Amino acid sequence: TKVFPQPLVEIIFRGVVEEVLPSLREQSVSVFVLGQEEQEEGGARVEGVKTLSSGKIQQASDQPLDPQLRSKATIKSPTLYIYTSGTTGLPKAAVINHERMTLAASMQAIAGVTRDDVIYIYLPLYHTAGFVMGLVGAIERGNTVILRRKFSASQFWDDCRKYNVTVIQYIGEIMRYLCNTPKKDNDRQHKVRLALGNGIRADTWSEFLERFGDIRICECYGATEGNVGFVNYIGKVGAIGRENFIHRVGNPYALIQYDTEREEPVRDCRGFCVKVPKGETGLLVAKISSRAPFSGYAKSPQQTERKKLKDVFVKGDQYFNSGDLLRIDNEGFVYFMDRIGDTFRWKGENVATTEVSDNLIMVECIEEANVYGVKVPGHEGRIGMAALTLKDNMEFDSKATYEHVKTSLPSYSRPRFIRIQNSLDVTGTFKMMKVKLVNEGFNPSVIRDRLFYLEDKEGYIPMTQEIYSSITDGKLRL
Repeated sequence: TKVFPQPLVEIIFRGVVEEVLPSLREQSVSVFVLGQEEQEEGGARVEGVKTLSSGKIQQASDQPLDPQLRSKATIKSPTLYIYTSGTTGLPKAAVINHERMTLAASMQAIAGVTRDDVIYIYLPLYHTAGFVMGLVGAIERGNTVILRRKFSASQFWDDCRKYNVTVIQYIGEIMRYLCNTPKKDNDRQHKVRLALGNGIRADTWSEFLERFGDIRICECYGATEGNVGFVNYIGKVGAIGRENFIHRVGNPYALIQYDTEREEPVRDCRGFCVKVPKGETGLLVAKISSRAPFSGYAKSPQQTERKKLKDVFVKGDQYFNSGDLLRIDNEGFVYFMDRIGDTFRWKGENVATTEVSDNLIMVECIEEANVYGVKVPGHEGRIGMAALTLKDNMEFDSKATYEHVKTSLPSYSRPRFIRIQNSLDVTGTFKMMKVKLVNEGFNPSVIRDRLFYLEDKEGYIPMTQEIYSSITDGKLRL
């Protein structure tokens, strides 16, 4: 905005903004498209779209910009907006300033990446992991980037071998996708020495190392807009990090009791939050300070305020609400348990969807599992439901699934309803989306996917309209 008199929006796919071009012009927003000189779509000139062609780029001066253009910029000035994933709601534009950009980009240095490494990036560049930790981090390190347009599990290791990749990034379910590919004799024939990312499950972690060799996995934790993070610099399987005294003093944080039914932190008789003891699950909150600021969301003061907790431990303090439930063991290792929007309460007990998902995918026929809670008329809380995808050429084994959940999960955690899907909806960073599934519930007249109901004595049986009516009418108690 210092160089151009009007705000600049670079559009890769101009078709998606054509319908909002009139409103953009009213706001004096300039829209540029990468392409040829002709600004034509279907033979007609697209009004309001300017072409940023290679010719104009070549004509631009290669001299440094006038320092006056950035004279008012500081380390706290916004450098870009990154939209949150939107797993439990609509995405929000998190404000990333130069300080946060620098800190996130330094993750490669913390993990031990050097200028001689070759890093493989296939994650979308509109999120923090691929762009800031990956691409900007590589610029800071001065290493080589292999940039792929889209993730491909089948071609992943061939790419690594072809381009002599030494560092890979991962997020969400990526590592499990790789473990689910057919085994090959050359699975260990590569130069990858380090995997950097977040969201790998403990069972997948072990399986990945056993199959693909001695690769150091550096698991980290942090939110795009958050003011606290952890790094598992030791390599403890399943942990997202380890407590560090200096880190905790410089960036105070705590795990506090959270009431999943009321969807709010538990407070004592003085009105202050209650810390959980070591080994118990609690909501991660981090103190907002000049050293650990919370910039919030662009042009969304209400959303920004909703992420702040006030009067947490003393009157007047403010903490960032991470929305994540974590656990810290007696050795100081930190583990991700669930998100507060995902954890639900049934029969007076908290159900962690991540734990249930981890158990379900152990059933031979199940490829993926997305667990969530749904409302039932006449019942308090939410009851468990799971959307599943099945492995190729396999049918849903209702008996095996029932036997597994019966032996591995307490009764209140067992999914009462099962929904079989061809594929699960995920965000651009492979996080499973639940909002739509929660809203659709378990009505067989609305849902075209196959549904199953957990009958206490028979196990999982096909869901019928009669069963649904008996539940909603209160004739069948759950």
